[in-house]
Amino acid sequence: MKRRSILAAPAALALAGLPRGVGAQEKRSLAFVVNVSADFWTICRRGIEKANREHPDFAMEMIVPGQASAAEQRRIVDELLARRVAGIAISPINPANSTEMLNRAAAQAVLFTSDSDAPNSNRAVYIGTDNVAAGREAGAQMKRALPKGGKAMLFVGTMDADNARERVQGIREALQGSQIQVVDIRTDESDIARAKRNVEDTLARYSDIDLLVGLWAYNTPQIYQAVKAAGREGKVQVVGFDEDALTLRGVADGTILSTVVQQPFEFGYQSMVGMVRYLNNDRGFIPASKQIIIPTRIIDKSNVAEFQAQMRELLRGR
Repeated sequence: MKRRSILAAPAALALAGLPRGVGAQEKRSLAFVVNVSADFWTICRRGIEKANREHPDFAMEMIVPGQASAAEQRRIVDELLARRVAGIAISPINPANSTEMLNRAAAQAVLFTSDSDAPNSNRAVYIGTDNVAAGREAGAQMKRALPKGGKAMLFVGTMDADNARERVQGIREALQGSQIQVVDIRTDESDIARAKRNVEDTLARYSDIDLLVGLWAYNTPQIYQAVKAAGREGKVQVVGFDEDALTLRGVADGTILSTVVQQPFEFGYQSMVGMVRYLNNDRGFIPASKQIIIPTRIIDKSNVAEFQAQMRELLRGR
């Protein structure tokens, strides 16, 4: 499956097919490499588009890997470095095993991480969620769903990603002293069909499961669909992450208690604007921690309608 490059602005689109040195030399290129195809990243793209409108002297693009794997990300980064891009923002799928690749990128271009960090690499800064704190928020929602305790199953793409491990860490911290038992964590390697099968299998095998928790943007919609198909609405509680349209529909109809949402628009916008500043020798925006934290929100039935309207506007674009 070929990777797809989603260009953030008409100017970038116009330059994409030009050979190096033919009309494109006046614009430095910045790329944002994501981890999987999802509406979450479409919202991030809107932030990139805004940054490109503000900085038309740069060509900005988003690249979605055709396969959600560290190897595919490595190939993409190699291509970008061969094109001599000026900056790369990336959500690394397996940062622990990608340090050499990330350091090679940092030696040739500005390197930011977003969504999932790689603190052992030479990245200039991380822009995104404090995933341990987000996990604690999800844990608080789990306790809200099961005030008397019960059994929970977690679902995520891979535990190799820092954001997955950190969210689980935060959940476990929040659940200390509660009567909620995390039975297991089911991974799907970013295969959406497998993600849904994992939920279906859980519902079939664990008649006493009380709560299902989706940790990545696509996990909660698969939980929602599987719970609806099994007729288990109201019998099994659901807590999720992110703002997929199906997730928000589930919150609105009461199948999903709540979802912890990030601000992917800010991931894209601040990453691109930050790389522009960095390339212009402005490093003052980078804190000593080398982390710029974008806060999360809890969306439940009390505020989902307003939030859905906001998301429709972002997904529709300018």
